[in-house]
This record gives sequence, structure tokens and C-alpha cells, in this order.
Amino acid sequence: MSNDVFVHESSYVDEPCQIDKGVKIWHFSHVMHDCQIGENCNIGQNVVISPEVILGKNCKVQNNVSIYTGVICDDDVFLGPSMVFTNVINPRSAVNRKNEYAKTHVGKGASIGANATIVCGNNIGKYAFIGAGAVVTKEVKAYALVVGNPSRQVGWMSEHGQRLVFNEEGLAFCTQSDDQYKLKDEQVEKIISR
Repeated sequence: MSNDVFVHESSYVDEPCQIDKGVKIWHFSHVMHDCQIGENCNIGQNVVISPEVILGKNCKVQNNVSIYTGVICDDDVFLGPSMVFTNVINPRSAVNRKNEYAKTHVGKGASIGANATIVCGNNIGKYAFIGAGAVVTKEVKAYALVVGNPSRQVGWMSEHGQRLVFNEEGLAFCTQSDDQYKLKDEQVEKIISR
């Protein structure tokens, strides 16, 4: 663990684990063994990070979030208050399924809103935006905006978190950054950065 890490005295960090510089771990949180937490992550109050979870650089984990074994988050991921990941499709208290944990990958820059649930094994594409309270039961495309229970795609988002409106040529501009995006075959890509 780097010297440039803040861990509140009420939190627990199990060894071994890798916690890079600039990380802040706030009140009543528990980081379990064999985790990797990248530079400048902010771990809110009452967060549980299970063994072998990987968080990239600059992830923001808000209060009351549970991140279970099998989850990998790339850089710049936002996990909203009280959202939760799962890691077993069919849990039963009397049946040990630790060898069946499913993997979930969250792409760079994705945001997951408050109280959302990500059913394990469903990957979240880069810069996707999961609305508050959504229950994700299938893969989410890069830049997709999904809401509801079960979640459904209702649009596209820019890397700055602005809703994209595509013209008849399949082009859209982010109103905040002036970056340009192209929609082709139900896939979005950024084509011009300003």
C-alpha cells in the first residue's frame, strides 16, 4: 500500500491487496484481500469490496456500494450510491456456489446510477450510462443509455455524460465538449475530439 493513501480509522483493509497512490477509503468500509485499487480512486462510506475485485484509476465508488468477486472496472468508472453487483445467477443459502462466480466487466468511463443492480455476467461498455434504479440483465453497448427494470436502451451518451441526438447522417455532437460521434449499425464511436 502506498504511503499516499488515506484509510479512515473505522475502515478495514485486509492484506494482501494492492492500493495505489492517491486512494481515499472513507468510513465503515471493508476492502478484502487480493483486491487491486488504482490511483486516485475514492471509496465512499460503507462500501464492501470483495476479494479479487479490480478497480482501475480514478474510479468513484459512492456510499453503500457492494462490489463482489468477479467484477473488473476500468479507469474512470462511476458507481452511484447503493448500486450493487451480483456474482451468482441462482444463489441459495444452503448451496455453495463459490466456484461459479460470474465475471462482470465495466468499461472505461461508464456510469452506474444510484440503486442500480448489475446481474452478473453482463458487461457494461465504455462510457455507457446506467440510469438510477435500473436492473441490468443483458450486455450494455458502449455509449448506451439504459433505464428501467429490466433495463432497456433509450439512447446514447457522450463521454462527457451528455445525451447524444443523431441526425439523418448518423452524426451527433456533444453539447458540452463539441466532440463528434457517429452511429453506424447500432454502434457509436467518437470520430472527432475537440
